[in-house]
Amino acid sequence: GDFSGGYATRRINPFQVLALSALAGIAVLFTAAIVNQEGFPSTSGIIWSLLAGLSGAIGISALYSALSRGNAAAVAPISAVLGAALPVGFTFLTSGTPAAIQLIGFVIAFIGIWLVSSSNIKDPSRKHTGIGLAFLAGAAFGGYFIFIGQVETSGVFFPLLFARGVMLVVALLFLIFKRLPFPSISKNPVGLLAGLLDSTGNVFFLLAKNLSRLDYAVIVSSLYPAIT
Repeated sequence: GDFSGGYATRRINPFQVLALSALAGIAVLFTAAIVNQEGFPSTSGIIWSLLAGLSGAIGISALYSALSRGNAAAVAPISAVLGAALPVGFTFLTSGTPAAIQLIGFVIAFIGIWLVSSSNIKDPSRKHTGIGLAFLAGAAFGGYFIFIGQVETSGVFFPLLFARGVMLVVALLFLIFKRLPFPSISKNPVGLLAGLLDSTGNVFFLLAKNLSRLDYAVIVSSLYPAIT
């Protein structure tokens, strides 16, 4: 999903990609919710989902902006590690710490997340470019995991649907502010593919969280930069 989104930004503005991705995600998640006859989430579940969508939109926007400045070597690992560390710390505070062997695994996983997210710095002059945005992206991604993790375990598709709806609204507001047109759906299929893959990934993440703990799901899924 991230690879498709990044590839799509080579042709159109990142906020146009975000709009397409959110639109595709809404279509997929709504269809899945109806087919599976999933119940509507509670009021608190809706609120948590909306907060998750807002946090996710901020994270994606900050990450795209930081990467556009040409310092992926520092931006990617910072955002990835911080995005995983915050929900792990939150789970430790609310659910207690896991066994010692699992804590050792967490440390190794954090090292792995940093390594798979890093790349060689080709231009030393860009070493500190976009670092603030990288921390903002990581904090926002961590917020997304925490917020969506508070939704009741009975719901999967509708909570993610509400989150995608907020992302679409944020993307549209940015397009209006920057006076950019809504991207052509037929001419940008990769942007739609990004939304399909990203939404599917979020479904599996939420299922993993429901079947185990938030920190377990976050740590394992945060190794996704290896695939990207």
